[in-house]
Order: sequence, then structure tokens, then C-alpha cells
Amino acid sequence: MQPLDGTDTRLLSAMAKDPRGTVVALAQKLGLSRNTVQARMAQLEKKHAFLSFERRINPVALGYPLTAFITVHVQQQKLASLARDLADIPEILEGFGLTGSADLLLRVVALDAEDLYRINGKILGCDGVDRTDTALAMREMIPYRVQPLLGRRSGT
Repeated sequence: MQPLDGTDTRLLSAMAKDPRGTVVALAQKLGLSRNTVQARMAQLEKKHAFLSFERRINPVALGYPLTAFITVHVQQQKLASLARDLADIPEILEGFGLTGSADLLLRVVALDAEDLYRINGKILGCDGVDRTDTALAMREMIPYRVQPLLGRRSGT
């Protein structure tokens, strides 16, 4: 991936600060033409600079107040099919492959402790899972963010 230039970084920073901003509003804010902003956004899209545009919905609003992180120890030869099986469990919000003693880290939401037990059982029931370890999230201390990285890149 080609490195981002200052204009790209400024555009991404403006988008991070105002995710609902229109192309016209971004152009005005940055002192660029609408066509320049649209072209830059298209190039950033091709460079895979954007994650999913799915709006971040708080699981608590859906009735899932409990967040847990589950590390999963797996049989490596079954990892690809296991990832597909885990993706079928709706309470798993994210999953990451890891180095170290565990193989996967899953961010999971649950209705309560009993529901978390059920979800953990579904994970353990997947072919290729050897064992799991669960840690409850007590409180989000630092929410997902990229603005500090963009600031560091641009020197601000």
C-alpha cells in the first residue's frame, strides 16, 4: 500500500471527527474541491484505508450488557473451518488470530452470565476447539479510535 500523503491524512482526520460529513462539507472544511475529495476517497477505498461503514451500535441497546473476551485454543489444521463456524455465532462481535499461547481472541456479548455460559458452550462445541478461557470486561477504558494515529502522522 502506498503511504498516505498530507491531504489523505487531513481527509481521514476530518472524516474521523465527523463521520457523517458529506463530500461537500469535507471539501469546504479542508479547502479542497468536491471532485478532489471524491477522487481521494475513491483512492483511499482502493487502498483499503476504510473499515466497514457499518454504524457502531452499542450492544447494550440490543439487550446485551455483558462483554467478554474469550481466548480459544484450537487445532491448527481446523482453523479455517473453525473461523467459519464461529462466524455463525451472532454474539461473537470480533475475532482475531493471535501469536502466543492462545490461537484466537473473541469479543463476545451476552445477556447475562447464564447466556455467556451458553455461548461459551457453543464455542467449545465447534470442531477444532480444544479449550477456552474467558475474561469479563468490567468497563471500556479506551474506546476504538484512530484520531491519535492520524495526528501523529500529520505532526499535530
